[in-house]
Amino acid sequence: QVQLVESGGGLVQAGGSLRLSCAASGRTFGNHAMAWFRQPPGKEREFVGAIKWNGDTTFYASSVKGRFTISRDSAENTVYLQMSNLKPEDTGVYVCNLNRFERGSPVDYWGQGTQVTVPG
Repeated sequence: QVQLVESGGGLVQAGGSLRLSCAASGRTFGNHAMAWFRQPPGKEREFVGAIKWNGDTTFYASSVKGRFTISRDSAENTVYLQMSNLKPEDTGVYVCNLNRFERGSPVDYWGQGTQVTVPG
């Protein structure tokens, strides 16, 4: 099993920046992709961005492209979400995701989330 713990959330004024971290522990062996999702208040969870196992390829939702950047550390057990030019619509609970294959089947692990608030 894998445990994911997010940190770095908080209240930031519009136009500000914030960096979220997601630390993975447990059985983190093997190739795996990691991603960030967010759930605005009263809305469904939505995709934010993802990074492949090798760290060379990233994907972003159109709403955050150009403002958010995903990266991984050298050990590939921590993923970061650097957010800049924050907007009120970025408010929500940000959740870290790890995806990998176990015995040939895809498995997803999720963190508990960290709150990001951008006042309007």
